[in-house]
Amino acid sequence: MAETITARIDAITGIPAERLLAAPPAPKSVKVELTGRCNYRCGFCALRTRESQPKHDMDLGLFQRLAREMRAAGVEELGMFFLGESFMAPELLVDAIRYAKREAGFPYLFLTTNGSLATPANVQACMEAGLDSLKWSLNYADATQFEEIAGVRQESWKRSLEHLKAARRVRDEVQARTGHRCGLYASSIAYDGEQQVRMEALVAEFAPHVDQHYWLPLYSMGSLASKREAELGYRPIAGNQGRLGNLREPLPCWSAFTEGHITAAGKLSACCFDADQRWVMADLTQVSFQEGWNSLPFQELRAAHLRKDVTGTPCQDCVAYR
Repeated sequence: MAETITARIDAITGIPAERLLAAPPAPKSVKVELTGRCNYRCGFCALRTRESQPKHDMDLGLFQRLAREMRAAGVEELGMFFLGESFMAPELLVDAIRYAKREAGFPYLFLTTNGSLATPANVQACMEAGLDSLKWSLNYADATQFEEIAGVRQESWKRSLEHLKAARRVRDEVQARTGHRCGLYASSIAYDGEQQVRMEALVAEFAPHVDQHYWLPLYSMGSLASKREAELGYRPIAGNQGRLGNLREPLPCWSAFTEGHITAAGKLSACCFDADQRWVMADLTQVSFQEGWNSLPFQELRAAHLRKDVTGTPCQDCVAYR
């Protein structure tokens, strides 16, 4: 039986003893921001802190070099996204998946999407290139709420749901033709009260179209979106403590020990919510992935996490540690 997506998530958010080091081995998982662009403007997302949307995508040559280095270092799982919506750059996405799978030899490639641009043609191209996991973010109970929070027209939400239903058919057709099976998943933010009831009704409608659905807490995005959260009445938890049902302690933060995060500009970040580059630990256009992973700034930050005192580090203002 294939490993569940929640088991994979839990394996990353839990820090094994051998990684509780200032200079740990290469992470099992890395997320790469093929594009920092997104067609949504969700009120709870750290991307809202960017003064302007980035105009560039990752250079394919840089991605290929990093993919080779990461695989040689022992990285097994490669996320084809970070904070942006990767289907904003569909040709780059497919090229990157194909290279990572066929040339670099990654066992597992995964992608999370808002779904609005995940057309059947785009999904088919990704699966045929070697994508192993595709997850939809289902975070709105209806079109009206979507427009209020995501900041874009309702048509995008409707398309996302249509694409999700179509993806199951596409997956089954690709599997029948090629033998390659891409897992289909969905996650949703767990709210309180009436909103939760409405979300559960939506999830029940779309659960038959995915292999697994799971719930996430409302993340604080490292305090980056706190003002907008207050305006919309959100009540987020501190930091990123994983999924509901298996929340982790905020210190030491798993993001700095078990998963790499690379921006479209080639910067290695210690934080899974780093939209403004305040957690950058190395410039991977200048050094190798492994050099960046164990750079002096990264080692010093991890040592502070291990002491459970992040005062004076880029993490001190995160709401997880206030």
